[in-house]
Amino acid sequence: MKLAIARQRYNPFGGAERFVEGALTALGQQGGVDVTLLTRAWQGGAPTTGNRHVEIVNPAYMQLPFGRVNRDRSFADAVGRIIRENRFDLVQAHERIPGCHIFRAGDGIHAAWLRHRQADQSAISHWWQKLDPYHAYTVEAERAMFAHANLRAVICNSYMVADEIRAEYNVAANKLHVIYNGVDLLKFSRENVVKSRQSTRSQFAIPKKVPLILYVGSGYQRKGVAPLLKAMAQPELRATGAWLAVVGADKHLDHYRQLAESLGVGDRVVFAGAQNDVAAWYGAADVFALPTQYDPCPNAALEALACGLPTLTSPTCGVAELITSPLAGAVVSPQDPAAMAKELERLLDATRLPGEVAAKAARGCVAHLSWAAMSQQLQALYTGLLSV
Repeated sequence: MKLAIARQRYNPFGGAERFVEGALTALGQQGGVDVTLLTRAWQGGAPTTGNRHVEIVNPAYMQLPFGRVNRDRSFADAVGRIIRENRFDLVQAHERIPGCHIFRAGDGIHAAWLRHRQADQSAISHWWQKLDPYHAYTVEAERAMFAHANLRAVICNSYMVADEIRAEYNVAANKLHVIYNGVDLLKFSRENVVKSRQSTRSQFAIPKKVPLILYVGSGYQRKGVAPLLKAMAQPELRATGAWLAVVGADKHLDHYRQLAESLGVGDRVVFAGAQNDVAAWYGAADVFALPTQYDPCPNAALEALACGLPTLTSPTCGVAELITSPLAGAVVSPQDPAAMAKELERLLDATRLPGEVAAKAARGCVAHLSWAAMSQQLQALYTGLLSV
């Protein structure tokens, strides 16, 4: 079987790219599967090994006007031509490419994201969003892809995403396949990550014994850093003495530092920036928080749960459906910092229960999401599609 996976921008450290990397590795290890990554640029290791290949697809495009639209359209058109050449049995797209056989909705759907985004937008921002040609192009490409006769399957990384696609684009239920992101359950385990607990804290002058809440993610506005800072300022969370570590980059970092100071929590918040070894931070923390506006299935939350961290997230996060025990986490609207503070206090209390019951409950939510399990599900999907 010859499978192509199309991903325009490929950085092996990104969340979506880690899924592609894991899928390429897992599928490449199975007999009878020849996997080719179609991408503008390759930043990984050896590009071609055995039955795993990289094909650079980097068409030129005009930077002005509408550079992002031209970039995405030119890549989609180039991959579309490859599809029509019939060199591959199946082409799986991680971009909105009309004509692909399989679409992995790793970023959810753009139409849903725009709706969720409106909750925090000013009237001017909402007006500009409606005029932005990039959003118009992306939604139209999305619509054309879901309506295309070639589309045979959509891989959704949560039931939340599957429900949105069904409601927004009327895609048949039998085309929607929920396959959660795989997690490296050996690397992301409590036993492994706690080894660097004190050294990580010491590096950023975090006291050894204070409760530590962890946030991981870039794009602070979408992922809820502001409401999390407001939750830190609530009396019940202040009383715990808890600190917050914010790991990840944002171009408006100074704004969030100033917000923390204005809320009176600057002395209990560490902005660590982007970190290569995120696993060490899971070991340093006691609870994980990601009150995101919209996130289909964030790897950071899956990894935190695997490391035994009770996790607070929002109803518009796909990981919410995996939190099946109150000891494992909480689901709270990012619009309600007071409720977030109460739940974070409760989760911190749960971490002190005997027998590490909270850590075990958190781990249990994702213990079935190994890379091997994901690979088996993908292989079964591809085999089924080819047998039709």
